[in-house]
Amino acid sequence: MADSSDLDDLRELYQTMILDHNKNPRNFGHLAEPTHQADGHNPLCGDELTVYAHVEGDRVTDISFEGSGCAISTASASLMTEFAKGRTRDEIETGFERFHHLVTAAPDEDVDAPDLGKLAVFSGVREFPVRVKCATLAWHTLRAALEGSDQPAKTE
Repeated sequence: MADSSDLDDLRELYQTMILDHNKNPRNFGHLAEPTHQADGHNPLCGDELTVYAHVEGDRVTDISFEGSGCAISTASASLMTEFAKGRTRDEIETGFERFHHLVTAAPDEDVDAPDLGKLAVFSGVREFPVRVKCATLAWHTLRAALEGSDQPAKTE
């Protein structure tokens, strides 16, 4: 078991990564010629975004997002696009399910998520249930885009 200084170092690393992806989001901007796109809105926090994807066959070959939101929402969208690029729809859906479990598990539950890579930084969100919708908005919006939904994505 990690001691408290190790946990403090880990929390600081996570906060640094979230702040970095908020200030310098990756894959931010309109994607030229997307094959799929959807809008998402989190009325609780005011987060709004559009996810653009270019899909060839069953694989997301390029992805980006635009919009505005809180630091968690923006960082989550940034890291989600990095995760999704190059993956199949099934791999993205599995990633979404693992990510959703990571952020909604009980705070004392040990969630092992090595397959999520950098997305594991959001494990602390589960301690703040009101922020779960901020963290999952981009994922719900990508899912809506891939399903071809013309309705704004919801975080429910």
